[in-house]
Amino acid sequence: MKLVGISGSLAGSKTSSIVHEVLAAAKSINSDLQTELLDLKEYSVEFVTGAPLTYYNEDTIKVVNTVLSADFLVFGSPIYQSSISGALKNLIDHLPVDAFKSKVTGMITTGGSEKHFLVAEHHLKPILTYLKGTVPVGNVFVQDKFFDEENEIADIYLKRRINHLAEEMIFLQTALASRY
Repeated sequence: MKLVGISGSLAGSKTSSIVHEVLAAAKSINSDLQTELLDLKEYSVEFVTGAPLTYYNEDTIKVVNTVLSADFLVFGSPIYQSSISGALKNLIDHLPVDAFKSKVTGMITTGGSEKHFLVAEHHLKPILTYLKGTVPVGNVFVQDKFFDEENEIADIYLKRRINHLAEEMIFLQTALASRY
């Protein structure tokens, strides 16, 4: 199975770091798992115009095809103006309506204020379920205060929540894969 993590931030490293932690936790649970991190700041994903995918640049085609070929995914987004990042939403807009059918789609969000902890539930989850994704019960919201000066995780409970998300995602995807 292949787990792809998407970091929807175009600035900073906290979101990418947390998505990477989920991938590493999943790999420690199942060493046969293939993982890949798509950090959107490393790609030039073009804005959606409604054209077929083949009309877009090489980065856009690569990122979209990597997402579509994944067995399951974890999406990470910083919270900007009480919503997910525009970069992540733009990527999602490139995908067909059944892109996540029979796929688990985990959620990670990062933000400066605890007031944003429900953004994943109210903004990202409806999008993922519209695209037929199976969303785990658990998701991980990370405040800036959970990082130390070197942007390393400084909260033991956060690491536990990351491991629980990875466990739940693997359990659900294994169950979905055995059904189809």
